[in-house]
Amino acid sequence: MIKVIYEVVPHDGGWAYRLGDVYSETFPTHADALEAARIVAEEQRVGGDAAEISFQDDRGVWREEYADGGDRPETEVVDGVWRDDGATHQ
Repeated sequence: MIKVIYEVVPHDGGWAYRLGDVYSETFPTHADALEAARIVAEEQRVGGDAAEISFQDDRGVWREEYADGGDRPETEVVDGVWRDDGATHQ
């Protein structure tokens, strides 16, 4: 199973969550970004409808594939700055 990890980090004068190198919008507070990351992580775990999908691979070849709407990734939110005791990571 695939695992998707969202990390809460300082970004553009505020806070954001990121997935790999992609950042969310900037939030004014750490708590706002953490809550948004938790919401997005929860939504990733919600199954959808099964469907036939078409996509272009990295070589430019179009592929068709059956996507099982119940095949959802495991998700985790990692707080990149704050620990449970309120201290910051260095």
